[in-house]
Amino acid sequence: MISIYKTIDGKMTKLDTVEDGCWINLIYPSEDELNTVAATLAVEPTFLRAALDEEETSRIDTEEGQTLLIIDVPAVEKDDQVVYSTLPLGIIVTQKHIITVCLKETPIIRDFQDGLVKNAETQKKTSFILYLLLQVAKRFLQYLKQIDKASMFVQTRLEASMRNQELLQMMKLEKSLVYFSTSLKGNEMVLEKMLRMDMLRKYPDDSDLLEDVIIENKQAMEMCAIYRDIMSGTMDAFASIISNNLNVVMKVL
Repeated sequence: MISIYKTIDGKMTKLDTVEDGCWINLIYPSEDELNTVAATLAVEPTFLRAALDEEETSRIDTEEGQTLLIIDVPAVEKDDQVVYSTLPLGIIVTQKHIITVCLKETPIIRDFQDGLVKNAETQKKTSFILYLLLQVAKRFLQYLKQIDKASMFVQTRLEASMRNQELLQMMKLEKSLVYFSTSLKGNEMVLEKMLRMDMLRKYPDDSDLLEDVIIENKQAMEMCAIYRDIMSGTMDAFASIISNNLNVVMKVL
């Protein structure tokens, strides 16, 4: 799916055709859509397909005046239980356009489409990307708080029942924290590399904005590490309690 947006009179406006200074968003694009965008905007085809690989790692690549940023964004999968994971988001910067590519629609992209992110203008490509990175870091923090609340709820149920279902749910939450930790470290490498890029030296405000993004990302990393330590200790404690309970039962038998 292809959607085109441009900031007009301070508002994010959806367009029918591509214009200079616009943002093209691709969500799980078909092969025909990829070929059309590559031919119309003269974009490197490998850049467009990079984010469609779920195992793609965070990185920055530059070729023929085009820059590709791959970052991991948090995602929520709802089945019988809420599971948190990450997926790659590709950001391609050309001389006249910004292109984003992702396998799934995310709340982060929807916030930009709905115009909920203030000061994010498609014509100001560098600041637009930095605001996007800032929203990613904030979304990580939001989901980490949700994981912490979910783990507290599961712990309360574990104390009362000690069932396998609660233990499996705790393991899934711990797995989500591992995914988040790995993705945040990868994003940190991209942010550090951006500090050394020439495009940020032209605009001091963009440098300040990047520092804000780095601070938010580091805060998410620290919070993730704390929650992982707490959850690991909690799992060990419950494992000991279950073992003790089993010993008591065996002793009675």
